[in-house]
Amino acid sequence: MTPCVALLGGSYDPVHHGHVALGAFFAQQLHVDELRVIPAGLPWQKSSLQATPRQRAEMLQLAFAGQPFRIAIDGQEIERSELGMPTYTVDTLRQIRAEVGAAASLVFLMGADQLQRLDTWHDWHELFNYAHFCVAARPGFAIDHAGLPPAVAAEFTRRLSSLEQIRSTPHGLTYLAQDFAVDISATQIRAALQRGDKANSLISPLVLDYIEQHNLYKS
Repeated sequence: MTPCVALLGGSYDPVHHGHVALGAFFAQQLHVDELRVIPAGLPWQKSSLQATPRQRAEMLQLAFAGQPFRIAIDGQEIERSELGMPTYTVDTLRQIRAEVGAAASLVFLMGADQLQRLDTWHDWHELFNYAHFCVAARPGFAIDHAGLPPAVAAEFTRRLSSLEQIRSTPHGLTYLAQDFAVDISATQIRAALQRGDKANSLISPLVLDYIEQHNLYKS
């Protein structure tokens, strides 16, 4: 069977149940050989992150512990940031493609909110040369939603395929999981923590303990 590696990138400031659920859903649907979680270094589209790169990586280890599939925390974007280099997804995909080989199925996972901004990503058309894209819907979201840029909608729609085809081919296809929606944001979690709300329903207890021990997101 064709090897399959799923990629889940993000700032993870902090990681929450939505991230884990998204990764687990597609990992199980695709029968992946590995789910590689990629914390961003200093993402150019976001303001400064509150947790350090090391803290975000450690929280990811806690959040994804015990999953029934292979998990790897990939620190390459953090490493590039520490060297003062830009961290673009296209560079990450290019490097991972070189690692896994030309035949492996490489699948980038994202939420609908990321898809709505895809045309702002560096060399976004090039992304499909390295990976497939599987997207989790959100309540009220559709590919032809008014908030989706026309160029992204057209590109995503023409590449739509089945999970079976994605699992057996290297790159270039898309899939929208209409029956799976994620509606949690790290922004709302940070706000809850700043108010003194533990956000127990949104974060792993292990991650919440880590946040409290390291006095994160207090202001």
